Amino acid sequence: MASRLLYLARHGEQHRAEDEAPEAGLSDRGRRQATLLGERLRGLPLDAVHHGPLRRAAETAELVAAALPGVPVRAAEMVGDHLPYDTDRAGLPPAYANFLAGFDARERADGPRRTAEAVARFATPPADGDVRELVITHSFLIAWFVRHALDAPERRWLGLNHHNCGLTVIRYGSGGPPNLIAVNDVAHLPPELRGTGLPPDYRF
Repeated sequence: MASRLLYLARHGEQHRAEDEAPEAGLSDRGRRQATLLGERLRGLPLDAVHHGPLRRAAETAELVAAALPGVPVRAAEMVGDHLPYDTDRAGLPPAYANFLAGFDARERADGPRRTAEAVARFATPPADGDVRELVITHSFLIAWFVRHALDAPERRWLGLNHHNCGLTVIRYGSGGPPNLIAVNDVAHLPPELRGTGLPPDYRF
């Protein structure tokens, strides 16, 4: 039975120095996180590494791919940083409702469209044979893939937070629903490199 094993990882920690452009690259910690993620995946029979177009995702993919010789690396708009679903704010906690209010009409249209493309491309069994792919992306899209795998309500992507370079793995096969194998696995990161990208009160 053909199956797709989808590895999802959030990009490494972004450099946020005040004198840097908003779309800066990885911090020193982020580069170390990405390198260790590559070491974790070394030897896996991956068919491809896909990444979003933003610099932090592209740099993470480059560092990970250094441990995966011969594996093609591809940029894809559909796995970029975007709003995954035009979520109704009614009844949500104020913090979530205020956050969603910050997205304009274009973002509320383009984000869900790209998310639907990503789901159609990656969240399905392959037509033939086994496929193993890594997607370096952003927290929102990983949250959406987890929600989708669990067949949870659409708004449940909210509140699913992901470590920088944490690893989530989902198997898609024709014999049943998706299998959520791992979520936010950071066994490859030492304690001082964990918890980046999470709200401060979530860190441990």
